[in-house]
Amino acid sequence: MAAYYNVGKVTSAHGIKGEVKVYPLTNVPERFYDLEYVWIFDDQQRPHKYDIEYVKIISKGVCVKLKGIDTRGDAEKLKGAFLKVDSQNALELEENEYFIKDLVGIKVYTEEGSFLGTLVEVLKTGANDVYVIKTEEREILIPAIKEVVKKIDIDNKVMVVHLLEGL
Repeated sequence: MAAYYNVGKVTSAHGIKGEVKVYPLTNVPERFYDLEYVWIFDDQQRPHKYDIEYVKIISKGVCVKLKGIDTRGDAEKLKGAFLKVDSQNALELEENEYFIKDLVGIKVYTEEGSFLGTLVEVLKTGANDVYVIKTEEREILIPAIKEVVKKIDIDNKVMVVHLLEGL
C-alpha cells in the first residue's frame, strides 16, 4: 500500500464556492502552493484524489479550493477530513526531521536504559514540538529539543531521552 502523509485538516467551509479552511499540519504552509492534488480518505478508508484549483494563505491557516467541491454544502461535508499527500509529493526531510506518522508508536527510553513509555502524539506549539509519552501511570510531555531528545531510530522505533529536572 502506498504511503500517505497528512498535510492539513479541514476545519470548516470558507465562503460559498466550495472552499475549505485548512489547519496546516506541516512546518511549511506555503507548500500548499506547490501541490497539484491531495488525497482524502472516505469512511471506508478508500483514498480519493482531489485536484487543487487554487490556494490562499489566510490568518490561522490555508484556504483551499478543491476541484469538484463547488458549494458550501460540499465543503462542509469535508469538515474534519485530513488532506494527505502521497510519498512522491512528500517534502524531503532535513537531517533530524521526522514525519509525525513515523514517530507515533515509537518506544521511549531514558539514557539509563529504562523504558519510559510510548510516544502517542506530537503537539505543535509554535516554539518547538512537544512529544506526548504515555507511561503506565500517566502521560508525560517532553519538549522536542536536542537537550532532551538524544536519539531517534525510526527503523527500530526507539527514542532515547534525557529527562530534565521537573519533567
